[in-house]
Amino acid sequence: MQIFKNKWFSKFAREEGILDKELCDTVHDAENGLIDADYGGGVIKQRIARPNEGKSGGFRSIILYRRENKAFFVFGFSKKDKDNIKTDEVRWFKKMAKSTFALSEEQIDTLIKTGDLRPVQCHE
Repeated sequence: MQIFKNKWFSKFAREEGILDKELCDTVHDAENGLIDADYGGGVIKQRIARPNEGKSGGFRSIILYRRENKAFFVFGFSKKDKDNIKTDEVRWFKKMAKSTFALSEEQIDTLIKTGDLRPVQCHE
């Protein structure tokens, strides 16, 4: 399983103190069928706990997700700042998923080199 975060999500995670290990755990939960919300089209929402706290009041992440393949963290928000994503946002994320999953390995490598994508480091 390859896990990535886009430039925007990388900044969000850094500012909120979300570590790569927590992102790996979040994708691991999804791999085990523990998905908080499945919007279809390769878009899921997963909760991420605040450091030293639980998931219920923590963060929400939007992940472009293909089981046993790739996961791209593309958006995050705090539960206290935003209840949920809107229908038009879901449509936009679905379009984003379609184009993202169509990327070749070479295109992904180029996005990594330019800093637009960052691999998530999972050490198991």
